[in-house]
Amino acid sequence: MKVSIHKSELKGKARVPPSKSYTIRGLMCAALAKGKSELINPLSSDDTEVARDALCKVGIDTIKKGGVWQVTGGNFHEPVADLYCGESAATLRFMTALCSLVPGKCRLSASPSLSRRPIKPLIEALRQLGVNCFYQDEEAIVSIKGGLAGGTTELPGNLSSQFVSALLLISPLAKKGVKIRLTTPLESKPFVLMTIECLERFGIKVEFSEDLKQFEVGKQAYQPTRYDVEGDWSSASYLLALGAFSEGIAVENLNPDSLQGDKIILSLLRDMGASIEINQNSVTVRKSKLNGIQANLSDCIDLLPTMSVLAAAANGVSQFTGIDRARLKESNRVAAVREGLERMGIKVAEEKDRLTITGSEPGSSVIDSKGDHRIAMAFSILGSVAGGTVIRGAECVSKTYPEFWDTLKSIGGKVEIDGE
Repeated sequence: MKVSIHKSELKGKARVPPSKSYTIRGLMCAALAKGKSELINPLSSDDTEVARDALCKVGIDTIKKGGVWQVTGGNFHEPVADLYCGESAATLRFMTALCSLVPGKCRLSASPSLSRRPIKPLIEALRQLGVNCFYQDEEAIVSIKGGLAGGTTELPGNLSSQFVSALLLISPLAKKGVKIRLTTPLESKPFVLMTIECLERFGIKVEFSEDLKQFEVGKQAYQPTRYDVEGDWSSASYLLALGAFSEGIAVENLNPDSLQGDKIILSLLRDMGASIEINQNSVTVRKSKLNGIQANLSDCIDLLPTMSVLAAAANGVSQFTGIDRARLKESNRVAAVREGLERMGIKVAEEKDRLTITGSEPGSSVIDSKGDHRIAMAFSILGSVAGGTVIRGAECVSKTYPEFWDTLKSIGGKVEIDGE
């Protein structure tokens, strides 16, 4: 599917979708709690649906009733088929850990793009806890056969925070307590704090060091609960960035006290000179003169595409560091951003862990989304500014924000889908 975006005069209100990260974490916790839990206002998207399906195959029932998912957890059985995780890295990594609690054998598979992303450190960490598991590179399949004894495990913290979150999810149900030690500093720290917050909502206590390099979880039982899913700051970043080029866009359904790391988009926009107004449950951003910025994105790596397109239309030079892990996402986002910006006439210098962008007036172009939802949504921002922009593979937004193109239209975006 291709989307054509013309120069647009944007204004209005938009309600951001629920958090993908909290929805999947809530699903996993509810699956581990014996009894019935409710997820209130969860996100329905490609990623969350593959998580639901994977859990269903190991015996966890989820019933949708309006804006509520009722999850009956605590009773696992051996699946009769592979657990396909699509392109959801959180589902693959969390289910890899959770399957250590499932009686019998589990095999997990993934899309080609996800199979290229790292998982071996998690496999090694699980083995240290007594789990019988291995990874078949040639088939991109993880195979697991229980045995979660507990004890102490070590793994790097700089490849994916999801490894730590996966271990924390299962640690309360190990035969004995679990200690997790990180051999390198943790990146994307907010996501681990989100996991700990979600665990607490389901009755689980986690002890951790101030630097988030050591964690300890005693044997505990998950408690069924009613879990409210807040709005997604990652998805909000595109709407907030659009606001910086508009008469004013109010983005609703946002928690100003959220632990989500991408909430830092507000500070980054302020540093660039954007006009921001924060209310109890919404944020309004208005057009203002944007200037270049220097920022380390290691704890908010998903913001790289959003910040890059903002920098492209700002005055001066911007530099983003801490970006190397962005090469291991749905696409090589560093390369995808550079390629897209250069096609729109923007000067970009790419280094291993640094991207330097010289702002100017972006021109029209055809952008290859690389099948990456964040690339597609980010370049819609420049498309609205420059006009004459075509985004190929635009259907990929269904991974996290299925209604994105309709939302863009609702605030004045001149959008044509497949030439309609």
